[in-house]
Amino acid sequence: MDTRRALLDALADGPVSGPALAAELDVSRTAVWKAVEALREEGFAVESTPDGYVAPADPPYCAAGIEFGLDAPYAVEYHESLPSTNDRARELAAEGAADVAVVADEQTGGRGRLDREWVAPSGGVWLSLVARPTVPPARAPLFTLVAAVATVDACREAGVDAHIKWPNDVLVGGDEGTESGTGDASARSGRGGRKLAGILTEMEGEADRVSWLVVGVGVNANLDPEALPADATSLRAEAGGDVDRRRFAATLLERFASLAGAVDEPDRILSAWRDRASTLGRRVRVETPTGSVTGTAVDVESPGALVIDTGEGTRRVHAGDCEHLRDAGD
Repeated sequence: MDTRRALLDALADGPVSGPALAAELDVSRTAVWKAVEALREEGFAVESTPDGYVAPADPPYCAAGIEFGLDAPYAVEYHESLPSTNDRARELAAEGAADVAVVADEQTGGRGRLDREWVAPSGGVWLSLVARPTVPPARAPLFTLVAAVATVDACREAGVDAHIKWPNDVLVGGDEGTESGTGDASARSGRGGRKLAGILTEMEGEADRVSWLVVGVGVNANLDPEALPADATSLRAEAGGDVDRRRFAATLLERFASLAGAVDEPDRILSAWRDRASTLGRRVRVETPTGSVTGTAVDVESPGALVIDTGEGTRRVHAGDCEHLRDAGD
């Protein structure tokens, strides 16, 4: 562990003296002092007291702030602004990096699935994680499920009762759906609730293994709904005030790390996803590259396929746009 991260971990337990930390890490006191100064330059205002160095009472939203007390094996690279955290994460992956979370206060060129525009102004949680899991590419979609679970858990810890719409939308609020058979744009505004967060996973690999994986998560955190698309909402709006983005990002990373470790136990991941999903048991319409599939969503199977009872048989859908429906006349 480097001196900077060791210092952050020590500060999480209370005051720590420079000499004690230097002795513990077998580094010079100058190295400890330089680490303290680097944290201060990031905006993490370490205080010098007679008892030793003390962490700020209200850690800021920055790399050191997120890493402070973080119970997950990730380094954080923070930027005030980036075109795209996923783009930066792919650059790091190409350089051989692993276990790095790229975080930006704002994105100026964010995108969602199918290259759709993603509004990502200052105040959101825009985060992309670089990982190198030792799994075959066929299991990569499990990490999208893991990210959805982790995001919902972070939302709920922040006081917002979020849920998942297959495959990777995190929503909040009512689930009235669209009348079966209608395609009216105004009806579509209630497609399972108001969108709170989205997830975009990218990977590079060979036939038998993943070379790297980038999981991007975008959360409308401390944003006003007026700045968002009509069918979107924010943590600020749902919680009735700003949430601690630093703690939110840390919770997301901790939950992701915990569940990603179960990738060799897909049933554990699927069970966690089912417990947080609003899609199962609903009538749905999924637009796939080969056409539309309509029926009742009855299950999700590894590595993330939605099982739909069409009334004429069972279909397994691996990718597509899912719309929650309600029966006409309900």
